Amino acid sequence: MAHVMNPASPVLVSSEKRLNIFERYLTVWVGLCILTGVLVGKAFPSLVNMFRSWELGKGSHINLPIAVLIWLMIIPMMMKVDLTALRNVGRRPQGLFVTLVVNWLVKPFSMAFFAWLFFRFVFGGWMTPTEADQYIAGCIILAAAPCTAMVFVWSYLTDGDAAYTLVQVTVNDLIMLLLFAPIIGFLVSGTSSLTVPFSILMYSVVAFIVIPLATGTLVRTWLIARYGKHWFEQDFLPRFGPVTIVALLLTLVCIFAFQADNILAKPWHVALIAIPILCQVYMNASLTYGLMRWLRVPYAVAAPGALIGASNFFELAVATAIALFGPESGAALATVVGVLVEVPVMLSVCQVCNRTRHWFPEELVERGTA
Repeated sequence: MAHVMNPASPVLVSSEKRLNIFERYLTVWVGLCILTGVLVGKAFPSLVNMFRSWELGKGSHINLPIAVLIWLMIIPMMMKVDLTALRNVGRRPQGLFVTLVVNWLVKPFSMAFFAWLFFRFVFGGWMTPTEADQYIAGCIILAAAPCTAMVFVWSYLTDGDAAYTLVQVTVNDLIMLLLFAPIIGFLVSGTSSLTVPFSILMYSVVAFIVIPLATGTLVRTWLIARYGKHWFEQDFLPRFGPVTIVALLLTLVCIFAFQADNILAKPWHVALIAIPILCQVYMNASLTYGLMRWLRVPYAVAAPGALIGASNFFELAVATAIALFGPESGAALATVVGVLVEVPVMLSVCQVCNRTRHWFPEELVERGTA
């Protein structure tokens, strides 16, 4: 890969790193899905109601069509998680420590505060208390799910240490098994009048974390043992790219078809929901990056850490919000707004990291090693 010299710094900067067309224009695709979903929802209400009524088991509240689509998104992502990377958790412990503190002790709570502040007070005159409760719940669910797959893209764009990024993602996924449900239950109940059905929340954890992680790990282990790691990463995983993309787009179409009446009644709520999400994203990215610099963590670890602190596992968040409150709920809409803002926001964080790598001592600015 070619590199060029940044005139503001003696550090080498990558010149050829690019997102693929889907990643680069994800916000555009989401916008088209909003339009398509709303049109379908208004044109074929009986068909939409039929799809809405299908559940994954009686009383689970998990919509079957959306569950299948989300599995097609999440399982390939979980196949990228290498549990053997856990043997490297002791490598540069400061970077991992900062990542975990921000992700689990700051991020969900800061999001709960911002959502409560904006939806209860700043925007309180433009929405009902019920709508505010739903939006608060959706934002909390979004923040309680640290990013998994897309972090590898953001790490790549900032010359992050790929091996260390894998460690951070793997540890976060395992912690998510334990903390995702309790944090959501505690924060949603504490900041809104909603009561989270714990049994349904546990259904979501099993359906969208345990099963995909176990399936992805088993498939990864078996295929690598049979065909080798290079074939698995270079040949097998890329084949799932189109499947994952189509599943994501169809999921969004379904959600917006279920949300058609809500969106047409109050389209400006999409913009209102985005504001607290943006506040907490930039705050947590800045906090993580600043702590990494203060602790003199290498840039190749600090940049991905800031990106992990800023981004969300929106596929899991969408699935959980749907399971808890329904695909037509304000909570589901709030998680989908997270998808809408994800790429432009994360690209802006990547740009800041690339422009400020000279903040780190030269000997600490090192190229990632896979």
